[in-house]
This record gives sequence, structure tokens and C-alpha cells, in this order.
Amino acid sequence: MTMTLRNLHLPIAHRMLVLDARGNRVGRVDGMAEGNEIRLTRDDSPDGVHHYIPLDWVAEIRSAVHLNKCCVEIYRDRA
Repeated sequence: MTMTLRNLHLPIAHRMLVLDARGNRVGRVDGMAEGNEIRLTRDDSPDGVHHYIPLDWVAEIRSAVHLNKCCVEIYRDRA
């Protein structure tokens, strides 16, 4: 499944790497969820469940999804 975002020109694809604002790995895309969120794979989750990233946090899409938040903000804000 792919989805093109507003003025972000590349699609978000299954298994695409997700990086925080500093380039740290957050996880991999499992798919798109309702409510304009990216569902991350459970394989990358320390607790073994899916986690979700709002599309508002996406800064750009190249060969990976780059977020506009660092890891600390991501874990704090998605809790």
C-alpha cells in the first residue's frame, strides 16, 4: 500500500524506514492507519505492539520517512 501526502512527492511504502529529526531509526512502516497515521511494524517495537505516527510529524519522504521530531519527543508525544 502506498499513499502520497500533500506536497510530499514520494509515496510512503510498506517496510520503508522511519527516521527521527536526527536520523535515528524509529522503526519501519507496516501500513497506513485510519486517521492519517503511519502504523509501525511490531518487529521494531520494544513492547511487541504496533505504534502509530501522525502524518503531521512527517517532514519529508525520500528513501525513508523523515520526521520533524527527535526520538525523545516521539516517545513522549505518542504515549
